[in-house]
Amino acid sequence: MEYILEKANVLINGKIDKSDVIVKHGMASFADSCEPVGKVIDASELFILPGLIDVHVHFREPGFSYKETIKTGTMAAARGGYTDVCTMPNLNPVPDSFENLSAQMDLIKKDAVIGVHPYCSITKAESGEELVDFAKLSGRAIAFSDDGKGVQSAELMERAMLEAKKTGSIIAAHCEDNSLLEGGYIHKGEYAAAHGHRGISSESEYRQIERDIGIAKKTGCAYHVCHISTAESVELIRQAKADGVDITCETAPHYLVFNDMQLKEDGRFKMNPPIRGERDRLALIEGIKDGTIDMIATDHAPHSAEEKSRGLERSLMGVVGLETAFPVLYTYLVKAGVISLAKLTELMHYNPSKRFNINSELSNGSFAVFDFNSEYDIDPKTFLSKGRATPFSGMKVTGECVMTFYKGELVWHKSTM
Repeated sequence: MEYILEKANVLINGKIDKSDVIVKHGMASFADSCEPVGKVIDASELFILPGLIDVHVHFREPGFSYKETIKTGTMAAARGGYTDVCTMPNLNPVPDSFENLSAQMDLIKKDAVIGVHPYCSITKAESGEELVDFAKLSGRAIAFSDDGKGVQSAELMERAMLEAKKTGSIIAAHCEDNSLLEGGYIHKGEYAAAHGHRGISSESEYRQIERDIGIAKKTGCAYHVCHISTAESVELIRQAKADGVDITCETAPHYLVFNDMQLKEDGRFKMNPPIRGERDRLALIEGIKDGTIDMIATDHAPHSAEEKSRGLERSLMGVVGLETAFPVLYTYLVKAGVISLAKLTELMHYNPSKRFNINSELSNGSFAVFDFNSEYDIDPKTFLSKGRATPFSGMKVTGECVMTFYKGELVWHKSTM
């Protein structure tokens, strides 16, 4: 099918221009006017952005398809305006060998509706004991991560970074010092103290970041820090960049919108790292404004309804985010005047694309179409993801993705259009 989106508002390189967008032969082209081809769509009130890129998602397949599948995960991503995602390796089997990675790649080839770029683990079975074969996997993995687990041994992390440097790979680290956890499951802050919960200290995150920065500086490895949540983490990364360390980082929407005093006794507010204090939230905002934080990722982590129904203490860690990220950030950051739409696009497309070498440009037929006049309440019952647990449930947002194209194919289309 060929399409022409007439008189669209197209965001390219930070500027919005009116243009007709023609989608044909797997590509997109632009013109002030053109002859109709295929299906004609009035896009005069719509905005076209480069396809969003999420460098941190959990699609649970193979191994945990009752939580999510490649099919449901990529459909949820497409609905949210994403054209490319990077999948974390906490699967069964863990993609720690060519054989295990191939099992995941076969499912991606069969069922994915957008681009899916798998991580391989840093250590075999994510056990933190023996490194994977970086040389064999580096050309196939988008990066290496033991996400969900911090690499506890500094010596092993240094060896991993040396291997990554040798193969031109990125180490993407979930930073968590297990010796500082003390059985915590939400932030060690005001809410935990007031409600008798065991807290996860900020130190458990930033101390391992501090350790890894020293190793990255020593080895010259390309180092990416996953889902930072603390003020100290922001400052450490800011200083590391000033010192010339090859470092990037991400945070997630829930850390930018909520603080721990807004928690509810509900598993949909439980994730790792946890929602922190207001001081941390404000530091993260400053981090995205000044460029310390390079990108926003969702850490989309679906679980079954039963697994998320056990309250803050007993529910599993993780919330979904692909279908809510852009409208939440557009509403609470762009409309609120915190950052510009161009800056949000930098955080959700250009920076991830550059760092992880993901070629998903508008001209290649991969883009999302948003209606910034659409205001609606977030309703998890409508999600395409199998996961329903989100702290944003019931919140009113603006900015709905109404179409997503991937390599010239229409992979999401709001049915009411």
